[in-house]
Amino acid sequence: MIFKVGDKVIYPNHGLGVVELIEDRTILGTTCGFYKLRMISNDTTVLVPVGNVESVGLRRAIDDAEVDRLFLLLSDGKVDKHQNWKGRFKDNSDKMRTGSIYDVVDVLKNLTLLSKSKNLSFREKRMLDRAKFLVVSEISEVVSQSADEIDERVSSSLERCFVVRTRALARAKAKKSSKTSGAKGSLKASSVKAKASSKKSAARKSTVRKSVARKSTARKSKARKIVVAKTSSASPVASRRRAKAS
Repeated sequence: MIFKVGDKVIYPNHGLGVVELIEDRTILGTTCGFYKLRMISNDTTVLVPVGNVESVGLRRAIDDAEVDRLFLLLSDGKVDKHQNWKGRFKDNSDKMRTGSIYDVVDVLKNLTLLSKSKNLSFREKRMLDRAKFLVVSEISEVVSQSADEIDERVSSSLERCFVVRTRALARAKAKKSSKTSGAKGSLKASSVKAKASSKKSAARKSTVRKSVARKSTARKSKARKIVVAKTSSASPVASRRRAKAS
């Protein structure tokens, strides 16, 4: 990326600067080009080797269209929330070094939300302050408004972001609860239906058993009558009676 004198640029972790001069300098016997930047925040001078522009993340300031996009991003309700301090700090530090205003906004949202639920460590508090300064100062310069006005707009956008996030989480929780209740109701209905079916099956089996038992009893009773009749006809008394009759 090539800059010219008068360009407004962003130097990662330092903020907005203006290219005052492009010059060659000889250092340790090596001659190379440098961008001389005048930093807006503290009126200091920074020299950036022309060949190191990409590696240090030097970039042009955003334009008006990107400002609108930034405010939408600030209030969209999407926040990355890390539970592990070490992982969170590393991710946020990496984002701050990229020089991308969008990465800095992510850090700002992440740490602002975290600060509402716990006290930040000294290093994270300093990173949060730095992230907000970088966002506010760049937008302020682009739209030509005071830092206080932009700070208020950024804070309002962040509050909307957290409200949107809270509502989205509540809806997701309610939806999950509704699905769980529906599943339980379905399971209960299936259980009741299974029990009813089991009772009907048991009743049918009981009826069949009783019917079989009655038939068996009837057959046994009939068989006993036949046996008694045969026994009676074969007794001596019956024989004598038949003899007398003849």
